[in-house]
Amino acid sequence: MLNVYLSGEIHTDWREQIIDGAQGLDVTFHGPVTDHGASDDCGVVILGAEPDKYWHDHKGAMVNAIRTRKGIAEADVVVVRFGDQYKQWNAAFDAGYAAALGKSLIILHGPDHAHALKEVDAAALAVAREPAQVVDILRYAMTGALPK
Repeated sequence: MLNVYLSGEIHTDWREQIIDGAQGLDVTFHGPVTDHGASDDCGVVILGAEPDKYWHDHKGAMVNAIRTRKGIAEADVVVVRFGDQYKQWNAAFDAGYAAALGKSLIILHGPDHAHALKEVDAAALAVAREPAQVVDILRYAMTGALPK
């Protein structure tokens, strides 16, 4: 079995495309909480309100880090998606953390981000442009079969 952590952008269906494409493979997928509101507010909902937005966000980041660190640490492969919107510094952090742990890292982004992510890409074992390519990499890694 392969344990795959899907990190990064939460505004498109790239995760579902990979999960659907990997049907039939012995793969387990994990990832962050993708409900943006829940992710942003988990700290204050669980630990109490904060009048300062900085501390509101800080509490949420710390609570989310429990899930993220565990997921990346236990993963065989970490896929990090950089989407077209937003700065996604958290995705870059996750990629660096996974690289530091020696995880097999696949980066997923469009060609417009190639220059900005060159150092992140250099730490990866593969840089994919489409979710289907990630599925093909997983299938090849598990079975040795090339895409048809």
